[in-house]
Amino acid sequence: MNVPLGRRVAAEAIGTGLLVAVVVGSGIQATGLSPDAGVRLLANSLATVFGLGVLITVFGPVSGAHFNPVVTLVAWFGGRRTPDGLALRDVAAYVPAQIVGAIGGAVLADAMFGEPLVKFSTHDRFAGHLWLGEVVATAGLILLVLGLGRIGRAASAPAAVASYIGAAYWFTSSTSFANPAVTIGRAFTDTFAGIAPASVVPFIAAQLLGGALGLGVVAVVHGPLVAPARHDIGTPGSRPEPEPVTS
Repeated sequence: MNVPLGRRVAAEAIGTGLLVAVVVGSGIQATGLSPDAGVRLLANSLATVFGLGVLITVFGPVSGAHFNPVVTLVAWFGGRRTPDGLALRDVAAYVPAQIVGAIGGAVLADAMFGEPLVKFSTHDRFAGHLWLGEVVATAGLILLVLGLGRIGRAASAPAAVASYIGAAYWFTSSTSFANPAVTIGRAFTDTFAGIAPASVVPFIAAQLLGGALGLGVVAVVHGPLVAPARHDIGTPGSRPEPEPVTS
């Protein structure tokens, strides 16, 4: 691995922070521009699609652009017996960086729009159908991220992952958080994209379950991993390779 761990951790923190800033900031902007909830969600989802695609493209060659503890965990689990898989020390560094970055991104978005820097959300999302939505959204994300690597299409990750998240905004009941770090970050803002702190733990539990389910589906569809994993640059669920890859 040519990229030092410190640089990879910085990329994960900054990338996750910018992702949350996009999600929260576009939600605040949309709320100020339209009273219609559908228009707000459309604006929020489009900004997230474009922002996520750019962030994966920029940070993928450095850290793999996980921006998501579930992606990091399944990348470690799936590659733990391969020479180029994530090490436990990488996981231990990535996950806190993602969480800190997500909180910082929410604070940054609030600051840009003159909102209180930290005001815990009152947006209750405590319901079984929302948890099911998170299971489905996260399982689909993991299937996509790992599946792209298994079929040699990792260079498509920026467009494919961003497109999936944009679609999942609309086809899941929870609007597809699908990310424990982002979920925690969004609890720190009492705006359109927020989630009440009491709703965070069930969401994260559903996301972890979805991650395990997605990993199982990958094994069923693509077969068990029997050879050293190929980790192409730009894949949110993988580690970079030494050679440059353009996308």
